[in-house]
This record gives sequence, C-alpha cells and structure tokens, in this order.
Amino acid sequence: KQAEKAVHQKKEQSKTKCRKARRRHINLVAEFNRRQRKNIWLETHIWHAKRFHMVKKWGYCLGDSPTEKSYRACYRAMTKHCLLQDLSYYCCLELTGKENELLKQLARICSVDTGLTFEEASCLSGRFEGSLNLYRADRYPEDMLGPVTFIWKPRDGSENRQLWIWMHPALKQDMLRELKAVFQCSEPEEIYIPEPITTTIQEEKQMDVVLSLGKKRKKEDKEGEKAVPVKKIIGDGTRDPFQSYSWISQSTGIVISDRTMEILRYRLIGPLSHSVLTETLKAASLQTV
Repeated sequence: KQAEKAVHQKKEQSKTKCRKARRRHINLVAEFNRRQRKNIWLETHIWHAKRFHMVKKWGYCLGDSPTEKSYRACYRAMTKHCLLQDLSYYCCLELTGKENELLKQLARICSVDTGLTFEEASCLSGRFEGSLNLYRADRYPEDMLGPVTFIWKPRDGSENRQLWIWMHPALKQDMLRELKAVFQCSEPEEIYIPEPITTTIQEEKQMDVVLSLGKKRKKEDKEGEKAVPVKKIIGDGTRDPFQSYSWISQSTGIVISDRTMEILRYRLIGPLSHSVLTETLKAASLQTV
C-alpha cells in the first residue's frame, strides 16, 4: 500500500507546474503572502531562514539561534568587525502635533524620578535617542507599562513636532491604548486598504515572450492565465492590515499613527559599525531650482 501511495503522489507532483513557472515573481509573491497569513516576515526573513532556527513569537517569524554549532563568527564580528541585527519587529508609534501639547500630556505617563523624560534638552533637539519607562497616566510609581525608546524629529522652524516611540510588540497594544486615552485620539484619521499589485496578465505574457526568446518552444502556463491579482500584505503581527492605523484628536489636532513595519530598524554592534555606515550611506546632493 505504501508503494502504491508513493506512486500516486509522484503522479500528482508531475502534474504541477515546472520549477521555472513556480519561481515566477507573481507566483513567489502569492506564496510568500500565503505563508504570512498568521506570522509576518521581516525583510531579512529569507536570509535568516537559510541560516537560523526560526521561531514564531508576537505575530512574527523570527530567527532565534544559528544552525551553526559554532558562535565564533558572531563573536568575531562583535569584537573586531560589525554585527547587524534586524529589530524591525519592534513597534513604532508616531505622534504629531504642537510641541507644548505633546510635552504636556507625555509628562503624565513618565516621571523625572526615574531619570530623563521626553523634555530632555539633548533628546528634544533630535540629536540623541532617549529611553525611559512609561506608566499609566498619573499613576507613577504604580502601573508601569514598560520600557520604550524615543526619537524627536529635529525642529524645522514650525511649532509642530514629530515623535517616534519604539516598544516591544508585547507592550504595543497597552501603550497604544494609553496614548489614545491621554491625547483623546478616538477618531480614526483614515483607513488604508491594500491595493492589488498592478501586474496584469498581458504584462506577464509579454515577460514570458521575452524569456522565451532564443528557445525552441515555450511551455504554456494554463494556471497563470487564471491567476488573480495578488495583494501585498501591509501591516504587522500586532495589527490587522484592514484596521485603522491613524487616530486624531478633535480638540488638539494631535495625530497618533502606527508606523510598525513601515520604518525598518537595524542595530549595528562592533568597532567598525560607524565605518560600515559611512561606506553604506551616501549623502544626497542638494538640487536647487
């Protein structure tokens, strides 16, 4: 019976598309999206999946430990070169509004007794990143929400400022709920609905013709003609892509936006980290009209 079952499975596999057809871009996107219905991938997921044991935590699929039995390569990179970590699964909440209104309400969820606050001069200027513990409004030293890091966007001459607050995904819902209550942001600003990828059947056929030049014959892909437009996943493991991601206060005009997975975050460790950044990032030339 097992032999008959194996033969039957082999016949079924032979009816599937060839590897070239399976590896077409639109088919890869559809397969990747299907596999991300429950756990979102980071942009470095494929690189990690080939080299790490993957775990499913906080709505993401993350690299946990390397498959190599030796950790010398990572240790050597941290001590002599540069080691990069993908922290894009950390959640980012963006606050936009008048600086005095932001500071007034943010003072209710932190305390000077624990160290610096959102009003620290070096952080308020946008030059440095700050870190602190958040509490429920007017509840210090009780009801701590958790640790966060924050970055102010440098001043541009306007009274409106932007503040990015980064937190662990396990803390995201509690902190978002508290910030919405403090700033009285209950009305959704807008709801974003992902648009389907613009690749059409005609464009796919044209691409097939280009790839088939110089070959004797081209295999027809009957299933490709019936393929529906593939929607790109927008969202993260802590948010449904079809739910609101931005809220506005009708009284103060302050806007809270969920920027998780829209802003990538990487951590560089090692003595050559600054050298790597210098070689990687190039300043854009200013264009004057």
